[in-house]
Amino acid sequence: MLLATTTDPGALTLVLLAIAVALALGFEFVNGFHDTANAVATVIYTNTLTATPAVVWSGIRNLIGVLTSSGTVAFGIVALLPVELVLNVGTLAGFAMVFSILMSAIAWNLGTWWLGLPASSSHTLIGSILGVGIANSLMGTSHSVTDGVNWSKAQDVMLGLLISPALGFAIAALLLILLKVALRNPGLFRAPEPGKKPPGWIRGILMTTCTGVSFAHGSNDGQKGIGLIVLILVGLLPGTYALNLSADRSALTGLVQDATQLADTFRVEARGTPMTGPEATRTLSAYLKPLAETSPRTFAALATTCDAITAQLRPLGTLADLHPTNRARLRTDLYLVSKAIHRLDAEGHRKGASPIHATELRFASHAESLTQFIPKWVQVSVALALGLGTMIGYRRIVRTVGEKIGKDHLTYAQGATAEAVAMAAILTGDHLALPVSTTHVLSSGIAGTMAANASGLQAGTVRNILLAWVLTLPVCIFLGALLFAAALNLGALVFGG
Repeated sequence: MLLATTTDPGALTLVLLAIAVALALGFEFVNGFHDTANAVATVIYTNTLTATPAVVWSGIRNLIGVLTSSGTVAFGIVALLPVELVLNVGTLAGFAMVFSILMSAIAWNLGTWWLGLPASSSHTLIGSILGVGIANSLMGTSHSVTDGVNWSKAQDVMLGLLISPALGFAIAALLLILLKVALRNPGLFRAPEPGKKPPGWIRGILMTTCTGVSFAHGSNDGQKGIGLIVLILVGLLPGTYALNLSADRSALTGLVQDATQLADTFRVEARGTPMTGPEATRTLSAYLKPLAETSPRTFAALATTCDAITAQLRPLGTLADLHPTNRARLRTDLYLVSKAIHRLDAEGHRKGASPIHATELRFASHAESLTQFIPKWVQVSVALALGLGTMIGYRRIVRTVGEKIGKDHLTYAQGATAEAVAMAAILTGDHLALPVSTTHVLSSGIAGTMAANASGLQAGTVRNILLAWVLTLPVCIFLGALLFAAALNLGALVFGG
């Protein structure tokens, strides 16, 4: 069943849009009080700030982080989704995907928050995405687990999520040891006196690290909700959100020139293989699946699609001149060609710095600038949801991080060291377009400083945290798959298929 509309959205479309956007904002709200508690725990437990100003300050920094984010992580998350559902997110199956991902992620986040366990919202969301991809593949024609998920992209993401806690532990521990050698101030390495604020310069350091972690958390985690909301808007209101309508004429002219040149090159590599427009779309969609292989049909599909892009763009002054009913089609064509080019590049199809290789990469970059854009109101909405969430419900996680990881009270040096490492890790993730778990890095950093300080770790708490971390992916994969299958079957009963 098609839910999308290009001109006048019906009541059903608006209701589904409202539900989906509310779920995405709800995920970011829960993310706020679930994850950002890590950022404020250090300033609260070192008496740098009391709880209320700490969470308000952190919430504001999270909000600013979202508003200034680049969007690369947002579209990195979307790249994990099944290709056919991304292209058809305006259908019942597409909405079932979004609903299942967000509901399973919210459910696990709320459960771990209630237990006071600092689990990762990044792992939660990615596990839900993998579950939907697996279920979609098993329920489809291939019935193959390997065909439903972009496993190479998932591997990169999960590798970052697995490595970051280990690095956080080791680097924070090493940094604390170096500080002990370099700074001969024993007060930095002792527990704060109850009710007594630290010296001004120490407060400044701790405020700086808290600010940095909060800002970095907003810039990374906020993008996850942004990516899903943009996908929802593209699916349900393609006439308005499928393309960046503010793109200037020069961008379109460059795309037309590159598409024309690439079409000629791809035709040669197709070796005379004929291809119609609908067949080209199916061929490229199949090519973007994990196990697909490059063949002359791939290049025939690319040539046909590049011709279609040229035909659509050549007469236009701006993208706003393109009729709303044709915008989703153009977006699909640009998406398929740019993703196929990136796959060819990853496979080393054109080794060396050849002119045609440069043209391919330039085309892909320009195509993504037209299809990967974020409406300002989406950024503002997510920023507010994450910022407000930070100010509410933080106490459970704060208490675990501040009191229950180590046997001794958190010291000034430990708080600053753990947060500095977390901030660096998250900003590195932003640069590499990878989601990084604030929770994992900072909790591991605090554990690392406790070990380096010979403070000892509370085995029960560490065991429970590790158990939550280990269970997050499999549980969310199961929840995502279960909810997706249930939503599809319910939709078939209600709407008749």
